[in-house]
Amino acid sequence: MTTELLNVSMPELETRHLVKRFGGMQAISDCNLRIAGGSITGLIGPNGAGKSTVFSMISGFLRSDGGEIWFKGRRIDGLPAHRVARLGIIRTFQTPHELRELSVLENLMVVPRSQFGESLAGLLPFGGRRVRKEEHEIEERAIAVLRTVGLEHHAQHRAADLSGGQKKLLEIARCMMCNPKVALLDEPTAGVNPSLINDLMEVIRVLHNGGVTVVIIEHNMNVVMRLCGHVVVLDRGAVMCEGTPDSIQRDERVLAAYLGSPP
Repeated sequence: MTTELLNVSMPELETRHLVKRFGGMQAISDCNLRIAGGSITGLIGPNGAGKSTVFSMISGFLRSDGGEIWFKGRRIDGLPAHRVARLGIIRTFQTPHELRELSVLENLMVVPRSQFGESLAGLLPFGGRRVRKEEHEIEERAIAVLRTVGLEHHAQHRAADLSGGQKKLLEIARCMMCNPKVALLDEPTAGVNPSLINDLMEVIRVLHNGGVTVVIIEHNMNVVMRLCGHVVVLDRGAVMCEGTPDSIQRDERVLAAYLGSPP
């Protein structure tokens, strides 16, 4: 059996018959996603198709009204967001959620969980040396991540002072600090200056090359076609079709529902 077939038959992340309602509106209806481990998968569809809602349910920010979510053979629907994050599923948001008054470096240093300095033991006299050592290690790692995303020269700047594109890079940097297994990136290039889009794409490739499965919601079809090996099209809360970027571009249902009617 080839690796590709193995990945398809044993998805790393899967939703089964997922449902979400908001009042009388059904936002997600029988949504079935299968995300292969080690892939970069694009999730596309018209506005209101339910893409961000699916991300919110997978990451534990929203509870589903039906169906199941599975990660590495474990059912995770119903888990709160912090427990999903501990499993290694990390999401970014369409609108960056930076800690505005902290420096860019500090935004990364607060990310690692279960720091010794946050525990009661860290307050004891013998704990000081360990706290300083841990802080130094976290700072070194944060600086390395900032170097990877091209923000090292902004380390001491307020996060609020970054441009829109730089804030998107900071979001991905914070994701990297979590050592994710799966990164859910919600429109990483939306509102970004075209000169920074290639930088963002390269950072996403670096994240992926580090062994992270990446799922991207994206409206920029050039980004999707250049970055993703597999594309899923969502329409009215359900999967309409999926396949390679080339096959999706030629699918008449996609052309009609999302890319515009065929000539």
